[in-house]
Amino acid sequence: MSDASKFVAACVQMRGGRDPAANRAAAIEAVRDAARAGAAYVQTPETTSLIERDRDALFAHVGPQDSDATLAALREVARETGIVLQIGSLAIREGEKIANRAFLIDAEGAIRASYDKLHLYDVDLPNGESWRESATYSGGACAVVAETPLAAFGLTICYDLRFPALYRALAEAGATVLTAPACFTRQTGEAHWHVLQRARAIETGSFMISAAQGGRHEDGRETFGHSLIVDPWGRILAEAEGDAPGIILAEIDLARVADARARIPTLAHARPFDVRRA
Repeated sequence: MSDASKFVAACVQMRGGRDPAANRAAAIEAVRDAARAGAAYVQTPETTSLIERDRDALFAHVGPQDSDATLAALREVARETGIVLQIGSLAIREGEKIANRAFLIDAEGAIRASYDKLHLYDVDLPNGESWRESATYSGGACAVVAETPLAAFGLTICYDLRFPALYRALAEAGATVLTAPACFTRQTGEAHWHVLQRARAIETGSFMISAAQGGRHEDGRETFGHSLIVDPWGRILAEAEGDAPGIILAEIDLARVADARARIPTLAHARPFDVRRA
């Protein structure tokens, strides 16, 4: 008899490029491999279908949600394999800009929930890299908790990881598994990826599951990889080997969420406060 509080989760680590068809084929193969390995929940990274810095080239490949070939194909894979599938994100055309949109697909292949990345990555890094997501992407306006037979998943994407209030709000709204599929730059990933993932898990007493892009991509960017599954006590249950494409798996035992939140009940102990400048 199976334990309804436990399931196997998988992260698909990718090294996406400029060809949506090639990225789609790689994602489909990896998701099927994860399902064959016993995963009931599989997550792909941010920008699963396309990694492209050039704005004109990006728009040339991107269309509305209803015609997105990767979304349609992965919905069918979820239905075929009977898994819950989280597409880390796809670029979806919304008027003059693009939504960086995650999808939670149920075992029947239906879209259970979608989430548009809230926080846009507009930064200048010390190594000379400059990113202006707001020039191309429109930010979301709503946090999302997706209820599934496995768990309640809090959906976030990449740069959201640096905003702890979002994760606390998701946990307070009932999420037991928090997710941050990413395309983290190598420089910032080396500095902060592990500590931020573990901190979000510890602060909320939740699992963190984050599939990542890794390696040097065709558009010139380099991403950190190191997909992670972290338990509510901040322990790393599974980690991808460096930036290489592959799959990681770990058992998710939701009893650990209740245990961590009982031992360190920060969600229950929070008090309202004002800030006074003296």
